[in-house]
Amino acid sequence: MVRTAPISFRIEQGLKNALEEAAKDDMRSVSSMVEKILTTYLREKGYLPKGAAE
Repeated sequence: MVRTAPISFRIEQGLKNALEEAAKDDMRSVSSMVEKILTTYLREKGYLPKGAAE
């Protein structure tokens, strides 16, 4: 099992509402949705190699 690291940050309420809706539509937790979004972004920008953080 992969070890995870906690992270905490604040966002505007409207952004949180949109995130919760997206997570629900994708049948994910908010945490899982944030991880998916970050992983996709970081791969597209070349900061995260393919196969990492899966």
